[in-house]
Amino acid sequence: MAQIKRSDTRGVRRAVRAENRAVTARRARGQASGLIDGAMGLLPFTEDQWSRIWLTIIIGGGVALAVVIASLAGVPALAEAQIAKAATDAGFAVRHVKVTGTNRMDEREVYALALAQRSRAMPDVDIAALRTQLLTLPWVRDARVSRQLPDTLAIDIVEREPHAVLARPDRLMLIDRSGVELAPIAEAKAKGMLRISGSGAAMQVAQLEQLLAAAPALQPQVKAAEWVGNRRWNLVFRSDQLLALPEGEVEAATALVQFARLDGQNRLIGGKVAAFDMRTPPRIYMRVPGQSERAKALANLEKGSSQ
Repeated sequence: MAQIKRSDTRGVRRAVRAENRAVTARRARGQASGLIDGAMGLLPFTEDQWSRIWLTIIIGGGVALAVVIASLAGVPALAEAQIAKAATDAGFAVRHVKVTGTNRMDEREVYALALAQRSRAMPDVDIAALRTQLLTLPWVRDARVSRQLPDTLAIDIVEREPHAVLARPDRLMLIDRSGVELAPIAEAKAKGMLRISGSGAAMQVAQLEQLLAAAPALQPQVKAAEWVGNRRWNLVFRSDQLLALPEGEVEAATALVQFARLDGQNRLIGGKVAAFDMRTPPRIYMRVPGQSERAKALANLEKGSSQ
């Protein structure tokens, strides 16, 4: 009968336990890998996109490390040049420009500024400086500039809204609510829009809007406004009747509200009166076409009969 030594039994048991631990470890790694693969499958990225993302992270980390080392060594300019070259060689350079948000303006003006960055390494693109340049364009109220790695410069434009037409001596200009001149506009296209005139009128557009808001019922009836003597407004209604308002924001608003009340009671707009003068409140002077001529003729008749 064979005898098994205790030392041999112990060796077998240790081998079995080691094999069990290895199997358990392989199962754990398999489960973890399955969970990671499942989680990755839920994310909206393809394998190629993941490769680009990881490449971006690796290059970004290398760039950051290089900048730190170069700064400590006192040669940041040289390091930046080398970094830019490395980024360009890796495909991280401006190859495409994507512009969104341009509805009324000529987007070629945006491309003219953005394409100056073409073929430049992404780290070399000065996003803030480009945005500042874009803000100098008349139509641009705001601009957002961003890098879309590896090779696209994205520009989102927020345009100004046209509000009125400024009548200059030589042309008509489209302006926004703050009085910024946007672009010339033809007479035919300016029909139906509020027309503003007078020296310094563009700087008073916001004040005019507040004034008209005091009498909302009259606002659709106003077709033109003249800033007179850099101190007060003359309004022209769509009936071609003129309303002369007094100086001062409060005084002008009070007079306009009073006129709106009188118009509601007596239908002044569209009547025989050609002009209403409210410059000396509380008086209102009205001019009726032909009335002065009739008064002069009557005075001449009376004068002739007395002689």
